[in-house]
Amino acid sequence: MKRAGLILLCLALAGPSLARPPETSLRPVARGQVTGNGVVLDAEALTRPRPPRTASPETLGVKPEAEPRKKFRLFGALRPKQRTREVEETGRARAALRRKGAVCGDLDIQGVSIGPVGGPGGCGVSDAVRISSVTGVGLSTHAVMDCTTAKSLKRWVETGMKPAVKRRGGGVSELRVVAHYACRTRNSQKGAKLSEHAKGHAIDIAGFTLRDGSEISVLTGWNTKKDGGVLRQMHRSACGPFGTVLGPDANRFHRDHFHFDTARYRSGSYCR
Repeated sequence: MKRAGLILLCLALAGPSLARPPETSLRPVARGQVTGNGVVLDAEALTRPRPPRTASPETLGVKPEAEPRKKFRLFGALRPKQRTREVEETGRARAALRRKGAVCGDLDIQGVSIGPVGGPGGCGVSDAVRISSVTGVGLSTHAVMDCTTAKSLKRWVETGMKPAVKRRGGGVSELRVVAHYACRTRNSQKGAKLSEHAKGHAIDIAGFTLRDGSEISVLTGWNTKKDGGVLRQMHRSACGPFGTVLGPDANRFHRDHFHFDTARYRSGSYCR
């Protein structure tokens, strides 16, 4: 009861103040009028339009274009640098020297053209060349032959000799040549037929010098475990590039070298 009476007393005392209207109106002041604190509102500022809102592609229902992906330039990064002028000039000079020493229309066959080589009887070469190297492999003795034989030698060096030796000793640096053009009979025997050497069609090879200075010898290596397999592979691979292939098993005259010539037979290559 006391609490209720106290509440009623408070309401009675506050009644007049609650019924009194507010001194300032809560209504918004019209533009251009004076506010209660004497400040005039800037009607132009209040009516200034808002900046237009830029519509995003999403609001327009359009999917934004994906940014172009950067290309992976691995190959561009690995591209070798352009050769300098000095390197190019050196390369051209070497190429010119190589062309100057090329014979038989082949840059891999280096030597000099010596033209016709005459001899008694059926000896001689109509258009001879003196070969100094074949596919980068030198000849211990610059060998005289015709271009058919020179090209057969190149083919054998590339497809037979090099695959047989592989990388042993760094590869072959030189062929040990023991015979090439010579006006003589077969095996230098009296009364025998004219040798293919007398026509510039043959070359005899007794060994192979490797780049590390070691040597593979036909005479001492043919029947050994170390060199026999390599030498036999060389011998077999010459059948095809050459028409006649003779080695240590052919006869006593060839026990220390390979004889290769370009004579052709109806029955095919003769290889012993």
